[in-house]
Amino acid sequence: MLAIVDSCTLIGIEGHLIRVEVDVSSGLPGFEIVGLPDTAVKEAKDRVKAAIRNSGYSFPGQKVVVNLAPADIKKVGPFFDLPIAVGILAATEQIDLNKLAGKVFVGELSLNGSVRPVPGILPMALALADLKKESFYVPLENSWEGALAGEITVYGVENLSQLVAALHGELDLQAAAVAGKLTERRREMLDFADVIGQDGAKRALEIAAAGAHNLLMVGPPGSGKTMLAKRLPSILPPMSREESITATKIYSAAGLLDRKNPLITERPFRSPHHSASAASIVGGGRIPKPGEISLAHHGVLFLDELPEYRKDVLESLRQPLENGTVTISRVAAAVEYPAQLMLVAAMNPCPCGFYGDGTKECRCSEYQVQRYRNRISGPVMDRIDIQIEVPRLSYKETQRTGREETSAQIRERVIAARKRQEERYKGTGIHSNSRLDAKGIKKWCRVDSKGEELLRLAYDRLGLSMRAHHRILKVARTIADLEGKEWIESMHVAEAIQYRSLDRGQY
Repeated sequence: MLAIVDSCTLIGIEGHLIRVEVDVSSGLPGFEIVGLPDTAVKEAKDRVKAAIRNSGYSFPGQKVVVNLAPADIKKVGPFFDLPIAVGILAATEQIDLNKLAGKVFVGELSLNGSVRPVPGILPMALALADLKKESFYVPLENSWEGALAGEITVYGVENLSQLVAALHGELDLQAAAVAGKLTERRREMLDFADVIGQDGAKRALEIAAAGAHNLLMVGPPGSGKTMLAKRLPSILPPMSREESITATKIYSAAGLLDRKNPLITERPFRSPHHSASAASIVGGGRIPKPGEISLAHHGVLFLDELPEYRKDVLESLRQPLENGTVTISRVAAAVEYPAQLMLVAAMNPCPCGFYGDGTKECRCSEYQVQRYRNRISGPVMDRIDIQIEVPRLSYKETQRTGREETSAQIRERVIAARKRQEERYKGTGIHSNSRLDAKGIKKWCRVDSKGEELLRLAYDRLGLSMRAHHRILKVARTIADLEGKEWIESMHVAEAIQYRSLDRGQY
């Protein structure tokens, strides 16, 4: 007898419907899974067989063939254990086949029949909702995550026996709901009020937050670069519902969601160690998974000690920083992950850290200094909008007693600037100045005659690329937004140019 059961899988961070076709026919006993399965899917044979028997049902002593359609999509992971078991029970008439219409099943089975959680339930639920599926049966621990989709009924299942009883109408499963289960709690934020001095760096971080610009801080050890970067999340604007769902989909696909509170409501702040590989930063692996740049989507990726990262890691950032996406290509398929993030980096000016310090003498030769700076290529530096020096504070500056501006005060200005950008770019798919393309720059980044002259001088004297020129205009647009100005003035251009003083190693 033939039974067809709907299931789902992940390609990147998008769910795709999979038909699980189970045929039980006469012949020598056997159990085969076809349809481009990976090792984890092939091993489902032993898990499903044991789960069915240990749940009190009979496994057929006939030839069992399972086809996962469409056959040209690589099937990876343990998603199909539960639908395969349901298909076998339906094909052997232990479940009424008519009860399966409009229902979709995903989950890993243990040998005793319990259903274990799997990653990626939210993107699957969203895809199934678009396909107008009636209900989605998932592991109980994933049910609150699936309920975030909102337009499909999600049921959490503890074990195979419970699912069969529910399908027979012997048990009333309660649909998962998010009401009362999610709290938009803010993590404990570090405050800019704790940072004494460094007014120039604080101003640069405010501009970066207001326009979602990439930023590089250069300074000697102990000048406060890391301290400043860790306080950046406290001034970022709140996430929109759309941004929150997209970020949650990425974390769901990576299996990193907090099951007690699955919705990502705060902008991510990722800070990988400089020993991280290119695959961990960009994404990939034998089974492609999102990397740090995707986990920082709509948030911040902080790279401390930037020149200590491997050359291939830094160069792999070029395309994602430019396009806002990263494509992972493999023989079986190519997957695309979103990567619209703020890159915030910190570095010393030389290997010993005291080049140009004025207090401590630098022990590095000119060759060592240049070699150290050349670890960051011109194309990578071009993609960093704001490049600033964070100097050592004098003792007098460390003892100033005036009250420092709080993160809450800075955040108000950042939110106001972001709202101006949202209004300006409504309907264009652009949400911040940093995402403007050449056409958008021409339309919205007009400057006065004095500003044009400043740009010309900077372009010629600093040897800027056209990309760096565009980034100066985008930063100037953000500065104007912070001041509530409709058009860019020469003073905005002048401030934006000073943030390129480190461009191409000119410290």
